Amino acid sequence: MNAIVKLSTVEPNTAEPAIVKLKTKPLRKATVLVLGGYGFIGRHIVMQLERLGAQVLIGTRRQTCALSPDNQRTIELHRLRQHPGWQRQLEHVDVVINAVGILRQRWGETYEKIHHHAVAELAEACKQRNIRVIHISALGLNNQVKSRFLSSKLRGEQALVKSGADWHLVRPSLVDGEGGYGAKWFRRLAKWPVHFIPSNANGVMAPIAAVDLAKAVALIALQKTEQQNKLLISATDRIYELGGARTMSLRHYLLGLAPAANTGGQRPVACIKIPGLLARIVSHICDVLHVTPFSFGHYELLKRDNLPNKNRLQELLIKWGRYDRRKATVKEIAVIN
Repeated sequence: MNAIVKLSTVEPNTAEPAIVKLKTKPLRKATVLVLGGYGFIGRHIVMQLERLGAQVLIGTRRQTCALSPDNQRTIELHRLRQHPGWQRQLEHVDVVINAVGILRQRWGETYEKIHHHAVAELAEACKQRNIRVIHISALGLNNQVKSRFLSSKLRGEQALVKSGADWHLVRPSLVDGEGGYGAKWFRRLAKWPVHFIPSNANGVMAPIAAVDLAKAVALIALQKTEQQNKLLISATDRIYELGGARTMSLRHYLLGLAPAANTGGQRPVACIKIPGLLARIVSHICDVLHVTPFSFGHYELLKRDNLPNKNRLQELLIKWGRYDRRKATVKEIAVIN
């Protein structure tokens, strides 16, 4: 598959990097609370954390019999805003990973509550208890957008950065892998004899495998935070923009998933460009009806590049692989060099 290669012009969302002073922590086994641990990205993160030996707690909106009560905590982000409940949920926790996000608003769960206010409250609670907090966000939020889905995520990032907590921000490109809601739809569309692409979907992305994203997040969660008694880390070092090794357009991404492109010798599927205005109208209809992953926010993302400004995936995977190879001889894990 031919891939379009284009340099990213995305700049970090934080114009004035913040400096956060970290407290030292002894080497001990870490307890990690994964909010959204049953979701597409969350499931992969839980798996990699357990592989590294961490004790994992899963934060979920619904109780389930999949795990014992000791391994899960019922957490509804929109109800914990400005509520002492956060303090109870964070008891005996060393690291919190927030992999919660909503594609569309639900009753009582708005973009502002989930993507912005809940992140701000979580960061403040983690600051008070000296708990590391890792927030999974997205690339391309600093562009001029009209989508409330995207703008609320940007405000959540800004609140996190200003919190003064031991925060880490992860911005992946398109996350790919079996089992994801969007990934299922992409694979379904790829099988169609004709691909319908918005005419203004000119952005280039760097799809990242969900398992690679999970390994990177697991390393950030468990890595050592201090080389000396005190350490100052700038906001630049706390932001992880991640993407796969190959860059491509939406058209090429679908071709890569299409059976015709994988069997060799067969004619590639046809492509029909949909007028941008029509594609935008369809995205609004999908939002209203809550059908398909195509939303107004994704329509806006497709118009621009969705690439890391500085892709840090490789450096994290190298560290992760090195530690994964030696972790069998380590009985207790908390922080990794």
